[in-house]
Amino acid sequence: MSQEQSQSASKNISAFDHYEAEGFYDEMFVEDHVARDYCRPLIDRLKELKHSDIVRRQEAADRLMLRMGITFNVYGAEEGAERIIPFDILPRIITNSEWKILDEGLKQRITALNLFLDDIYNEQKILKDKAIPEHVIMSAKSYRPECEGLKPPKGIWCHITGTDLVRSDDGQIYVLEDNLRCPSGVSYVLQNRQLMKQTFPQLFDRVKVKPVDEYPSYLLDSLEFLLEDRSHDPTVAVLTPGMYNSAYFEQSFLAQQMGVPLVEGRDLVVHDSFVYMRTTQGFEKVDVLYRRIDDDFLDPKTFRKDSMLGVPGLMDVYRKGNIALANAPGTGIADDKVVYAYVPAIIKYYLGEDPIIPNVPTYVCWDETQMQHVIENIGDLVVKPANESGGYGMLIGPHSTKEEQEEFRKLIKANPRNYIAQPTLKLSRVPVIIDDHLEGRHVDLRPFIVCGREIHCLPGGLTRVAMKKGSLVVNSSQGGGCKDTWVLEDENS
Repeated sequence: MSQEQSQSASKNISAFDHYEAEGFYDEMFVEDHVARDYCRPLIDRLKELKHSDIVRRQEAADRLMLRMGITFNVYGAEEGAERIIPFDILPRIITNSEWKILDEGLKQRITALNLFLDDIYNEQKILKDKAIPEHVIMSAKSYRPECEGLKPPKGIWCHITGTDLVRSDDGQIYVLEDNLRCPSGVSYVLQNRQLMKQTFPQLFDRVKVKPVDEYPSYLLDSLEFLLEDRSHDPTVAVLTPGMYNSAYFEQSFLAQQMGVPLVEGRDLVVHDSFVYMRTTQGFEKVDVLYRRIDDDFLDPKTFRKDSMLGVPGLMDVYRKGNIALANAPGTGIADDKVVYAYVPAIIKYYLGEDPIIPNVPTYVCWDETQMQHVIENIGDLVVKPANESGGYGMLIGPHSTKEEQEEFRKLIKANPRNYIAQPTLKLSRVPVIIDDHLEGRHVDLRPFIVCGREIHCLPGGLTRVAMKKGSLVVNSSQGGGCKDTWVLEDENS
């Protein structure tokens, strides 16, 4: 082969032929160079393109993300608060049959957690029946005594959930954690799909993919449903902490997509047991707030008195049923990672069923026997604090130093209730474009579940990618990226 022919051949998307799974469960390949059946239409199409064309499309997608303003804020970042989230144009594919199982399992989980939240802030039957230890709830920082006795409209506590799923090396998908307070990331799902349609328009003709574009409509309908029996159409608004919040892009994007106002606490006022927002036409009553502010800052009269982000008196209006809040205050108790360990028991208690999607095996350090196991095997485990998020404050044993392990032993002993531990899963990987070739990177999946008139699971969700080689941390705040997630319409597509 001449040098010219060699250079020409190297430009083809033969990177797939050199891609190696390296012993991990790969979402696209059964083994090195052997594609999974449902991935072949995609791979065959990509192999028709020159590598230079793939790189050009990736660069075009990056520029488009910048122009579209698809960003997130990082607190304390020296190089500036606002960043573009890395986006890889090779989609992740999930079969229709697997999605049906996940869809059923996610609906089961949110149904049980809504029943749990309603019970735990009212009759507390689950504690009286000792299905879970009472001290686990009452010692949780996220348990809100201020929410005791609340009865949210339509009996729904959690209207929007982001449930993090991971696949281990045996192919089994597990729930890694629940996010029931103010889960973020759905805007990237919607924008990633638009980017993919512009980057590979012809692929959507060959590979039939479940749409995600209707999410804002489902969300708005679920919010309006909360107070739809009033004498007028409910007025909905999105409550944001402001432009410096890490998810401000998403908050403004969703408000725009739903066609509703984006408001800050300073835009709202309580008067005669109702909430009003300031507009250019005067004050307008608000019926439903999709709040993206944590409980602590929601109402300085009820929670943190120094909050400048919330609305004084908001909780009094809520208690009287004159406004709906999504998600309801107090849902953070179901986010607590110690409570997570008891979700299988919660599902069994309220539904009489076993979990369709299992939890990752979890050790709770408040239990002395389990704590001792964690202390002795900390180098093999992932240790997490009960209420941290974003990948912060945890120890990944196999990737840690002896000094870090010893520090975590001290932290656990000082506050055992605050820590759980899990085995270090060998997370599944997907191919990612790295410079001029493909490399495997670990991923998780965050589907979004909307609970309103019915429970709707957005097909697929946000695939988050650990862009650093070998890393298990997928969070965007720590360098993680994302992919478009394709749920196939049928098995033959």
